[in-house]
Amino acid sequence: MSEVRVRFAPSPTGFVHIGSLRTALYNYLFARHNKGKLIIRIEDTDRSRYVEGAVENLLNTLKWAGIEYDEGPEKPSPCGPFYQSERLDIYRKHITILLQNGSAYPCFCSAERLEKMRTEQQKNNMPVRYDGTCRTLDGAEAEQRMASEEHVIRMRIPQSGETVVKDEIRGIVRFQNELIDEQVLIKADGFPTYHFANVVDDHLMGITHVIRGEEWLPSTPKHILLYEYFGWNKPVFAHLPLLLNPDRSKLSKRQGDVAVESYREKGYLKEALLNFVALLGWHESGDEEIFPLDELIEKFRLERVSKSGAVFNLEKLNWMNGVYLRKISEEEYLQLARQEMERAGLKQADPQVNRKIALAVRNGLTTLKDIPQRAGMFFSDEIESYSRDAMEWLSKSGTKALLKVMLEAAEKQPEITIDSFKEVMKEVQSKTGIKGKELWMPVRAAMTGMTEGPELPLVIEVLGKQRLISFLRQAIRL
Repeated sequence: MSEVRVRFAPSPTGFVHIGSLRTALYNYLFARHNKGKLIIRIEDTDRSRYVEGAVENLLNTLKWAGIEYDEGPEKPSPCGPFYQSERLDIYRKHITILLQNGSAYPCFCSAERLEKMRTEQQKNNMPVRYDGTCRTLDGAEAEQRMASEEHVIRMRIPQSGETVVKDEIRGIVRFQNELIDEQVLIKADGFPTYHFANVVDDHLMGITHVIRGEEWLPSTPKHILLYEYFGWNKPVFAHLPLLLNPDRSKLSKRQGDVAVESYREKGYLKEALLNFVALLGWHESGDEEIFPLDELIEKFRLERVSKSGAVFNLEKLNWMNGVYLRKISEEEYLQLARQEMERAGLKQADPQVNRKIALAVRNGLTTLKDIPQRAGMFFSDEIESYSRDAMEWLSKSGTKALLKVMLEAAEKQPEITIDSFKEVMKEVQSKTGIKGKELWMPVRAAMTGMTEGPELPLVIEVLGKQRLISFLRQAIRL
C-alpha cells in the first residue's frame, strides 16, 4: 500500500468552526494511525469571503490543539505553494486540457439571464441547474468570443447514465447524471471554484483519502467526473456526519458558540475539546469516553464513524472538561490556575498560599474560568454573594444559634488550622446536638456562600482565624 496522504483544506473566512476542527482532527488521526502525512492547504480563491488574519488564526488554533501537519504553509515541500491563490498558473494549464478534450466549455450567459433562468425553474418546480444554453456553441465561435467577452468555464456533464460514489462511511451512493449541474470551474475573474481546484490539487499533492463533511457528498459526482476527464486515479472518499444542535438542526452560531477560539477563551482544555470533538461521529466499541490523543490515534478507524448526525451536547463537554481538569498533572494545573488568578487580579504574596487556594478549588471545576469565582472568597474579608441554596440553609430555623456557638468556639482558638477547626466543629456538635448534613451545610454556606465547592478544612486552612470569624459574623447578621 502506498503512503497514506490526507488533507485539511479550509477557507480563510474567519473563525475556526467546531466542524472544521473535527475534520482536521479526523484527518490527523487517520494519518497518524496509518503512519501517513497530513497536508494543510488554504483554499483562498473566493476573494470576496477572504478575512485578513484568518490563516494565522487557523494555524495558531491547530497548534494550540496539538494537531501537527506535515506539509503546508510555513513547511516547505515539493507540493507547494499551499495557497490556491498562488497556484493559478496550474489551474489555467489544467482547464486548457479539459477545453481541448471537450470536457469543459465556455459560458457567456449574463448574471441577469442566469437569475431569470433560476427563478423560472423554481416557479415550475424544476431542478435548479444550468440549462445548457452555451454547451452546444460551435467551437470556433466559442473560441473567438472568449477573446473579447466575459465568460466562465463550465464542466460538461453526461446527459444520461449515473455516477457512482463509493464512500467509506456511507457505502455506495448513486447520482443520476441528468440531475447534476454543469458546474462553473473557472470564474469570470480567472479564479477556480472549489470543485475544480480541489480535484487538481488533491491529485498533484498525492492525496489518497478525502475525509470531509457530509455537505460535500452531493458535489462528489462532479469531482469523480473530473478525475475521469483527466484520466486520474480517484482517492478514497469518506464523508463525515453533520454536527447538530440539540433540536437536531444543523449546528450553527445562531443557536450557540461554534468557534473553537470561543471555547478556548472560556477556559476549556484542548485535551477535553479534542476528546469531545472526536466523539462527535466516532466511537470505539464499549462505554469508554475518555481518550487522550495518543489513544485516539491508536484506536481511530473510519469504520467506526457513524452515518447519522452527531448532537453537540454542551453538558457532556462540560463534564468532560471537568474530568480533564482533574486528570492533568498537578504542575500543569497549577500553572493554568495561576494564570487565571493573575488575570483576575487574585494573587497572595505567599506563593504557597496561592498553591493551596488553587488546589482547594480544583475539584468541582467545569472550566478554568470558574477558578477566579471559586477562589475569590480567599481574597476578600467578606462573602460578596450567596447562592440560592446557601441562602436557604442560612434561613433555616436554628442556623443563627448554630453559627453563634461556632463563633464562640473559634474565638477561643489561638489560631485556626485544620486540626483546631476539627476541635471547633466537635465542640459545636457537642453543644448543639446537630450533626451530619444539618451541621456542615450551614457552615459551608456561611464560609463560602455556596453549598458545594472545596473541602471545608482546605478552605479554613487558607482563610485563617480572622476571616473565619468575619465570615461567621456576616452570616449571623444576614
